[in-house]
Amino acid sequence: MKSDIRKILESVRNGSLGVDEAVLSLKEKPFEDIDFAKIDLHRKLRQGTAEVIYGAGKSAQQIRGIVRAMKDNGQNRIMITRLSPEKFSELSDMEGIIYHELAGIATFGDFPKPDGIGNVVVATGGTSDMNVAEEAAVTLKFLGNSVTTIYDVGVSGLHRLLAHLDVIMSATVIIAVAGMEGALASVIGGLADCPVIAVPTSVGYGASFEGLSALLSMLNSCASGVTVVNIDNGFGAGYAADMINHTGHRS
Repeated sequence: MKSDIRKILESVRNGSLGVDEAVLSLKEKPFEDIDFAKIDLHRKLRQGTAEVIYGAGKSAQQIRGIVRAMKDNGQNRIMITRLSPEKFSELSDMEGIIYHELAGIATFGDFPKPDGIGNVVVATGGTSDMNVAEEAAVTLKFLGNSVTTIYDVGVSGLHRLLAHLDVIMSATVIIAVAGMEGALASVIGGLADCPVIAVPTSVGYGASFEGLSALLSMLNSCASGVTVVNIDNGFGAGYAADMINHTGHRS
């Protein structure tokens, strides 16, 4: 994916843009101050991916204002995470908005054609982990990745996971999402030859401490190559997997 800064530099090289104009374009408005928020307009230049809106705790009016500022500055593909159905109902009249209910994500603009190194696999221990897994999967697709989901393949029925060995062993990155004791990440880590990103979920009975037991189990995984994000952080796992899957491919 060519960044805006590369386009500017190429325009200077081919003579369609002057040096002074290029410098002005790079300096212009690093962020947009809309009183209650400061929109980072240079995020894509620095990191390759534009700013994502965290929807929880924001009012519908605030989200509308942030989206408007982004669009006014040329950002047409926008993602809003942690958006409840109730909050989405207040935003559903916005042109082009699409709601991915299980993931709790709203998007503007089409998903790009996958351009990563390979395929990212998102696996869950149980059906109750699917909302976190879908947050990761939608994030990955929005960022331009090929994604395969394998749901409800926890270790209490290990044969279900082993039935997908071909998918697991051909993945570029695997996201393992599980609550309870969080053992799925270690099992997958012992089967795969790629990075495994473990996501503990707040699924489980009383002594699971709202995901803390799964978090500690995953942090203590005996499988090499397993890294861990925070409890229920599907977005963080998806974003990290995208960076791995695009290493060397995104200019």
